[in-house]
Amino acid sequence: MEESPSAKRWLPLEANPDVMNQFLWGLGLPEEAAECHDVYGLDEDLLEMVPKPVLAVLFLYPITAESEAERVKEDSVGKDWSNKVYFVKQTVGNACGTIGLLHAVGNVTSEIKLREGTFLDRFFKSTASMDPLERAAFLEKDREMEVAHSLAAAAGGTEASDNVDTHFICFTCVDGILYELDGRRSGPISHGASSPSTLLQDAARVIKQMIQKNPNSMNFNVIAISKAGAA
Repeated sequence: MEESPSAKRWLPLEANPDVMNQFLWGLGLPEEAAECHDVYGLDEDLLEMVPKPVLAVLFLYPITAESEAERVKEDSVGKDWSNKVYFVKQTVGNACGTIGLLHAVGNVTSEIKLREGTFLDRFFKSTASMDPLERAAFLEKDREMEVAHSLAAAAGGTEASDNVDTHFICFTCVDGILYELDGRRSGPISHGASSPSTLLQDAARVIKQMIQKNPNSMNFNVIAISKAGAA
């Protein structure tokens, strides 16, 4: 979710690994490269069930007065981040699911080979040297992505509505640092040291803290994007 200066609003993407897989595979992520999986809980034994290696973690959480206050507070602090982090601002309403997936794939393009000439291949090559707002403008004007997002949103099992109060963010590891990537923020948030092998556990630690700050909410969902065929 995001109320932006843009008049454009999409229908929200469902937190459904099957829908996300079809969406990503249709845009150029090879099925044999990566796939999305539900994370059924944040306890160690449930995290162990998630296929490894994990490339990125998506987190859907409810937007509350507490979460908004936290976002404003964190955004008021100056941040430094590696220029290797691929980050896109969100200017389209309800595009957070797609932005989260772009953050997930955009930061592991060295790990997974996108199909040549497909949407994702063209998108990341075209936006590689852009800043986050330029990437947002590029995405906003992209009719192919808008249509693909609409089809994916319609493919979910719940009735699509553009009136939502939940939001997707992505966690990824770049240069040994765990980053929280949220298109509504001014930039990536660093959560300290991490590694590809501990990404899931490190993201789970941060997610637990976010859930504890919203004790009255139940609308949370965690999805891992793992290398396909992972153990």
